Amino acid sequence: MVLVEIKEKEIKKQVNNPLHGVKLSYMLEKLVDHYGWNELGDRIRINSFNSNPGIKSSLKFLRKTDWARKKVEDLYLFTFEE
Repeated sequence: MVLVEIKEKEIKKQVNNPLHGVKLSYMLEKLVDHYGWNELGDRIRINSFNSNPGIKSSLKFLRKTDWARKKVEDLYLFTFEE
């Protein structure tokens, strides 16, 4: 009973979060498909986008660096959310 109440509170907290349930890897793959590495590197000045870019190395950096992850999330929302 208590677990159900906690789950319901979590769901209610996330209702206004458009990124809820969207994985960082999915966001990055969609952005790369849409912009390509060159334009993505121009839009977000991150070394892992400009120098020998790859999904794995970029994800590793983004998971450790909050400001960079925020920029990727913002660009994803700007590009794909209405």
